[in-house]
Amino acid sequence: MQTASVPGFIRTILIIVGIYYAFKILARLLMPFLLRKMVQKAEQNFKQQMNNPNQNTTQSQNSTASFEKPKSKKQVGEYIDYEEVD
Repeated sequence: MQTASVPGFIRTILIIVGIYYAFKILARLLMPFLLRKMVQKAEQNFKQQMNNPNQNTTQSQNSTASFEKPKSKKQVGEYIDYEEVD
């Protein structure tokens, strides 16, 4: 059975702290790039929607048309109201 040593514990804590700070530094460097890409993609989608307005309205009309039609319910038999007899 192995026992935990103080230098091993300190080394583990330092590794965890080092990874945390490395992640923070990389996030500061990479996040502006990723956000810029996301904004450009959203702008591109928005411009595409503005150039083709008829395509979007046709799709929305087709999707709402299926919700407007009520489905017919099948009647399986008569409803009988039972009363208790004392």
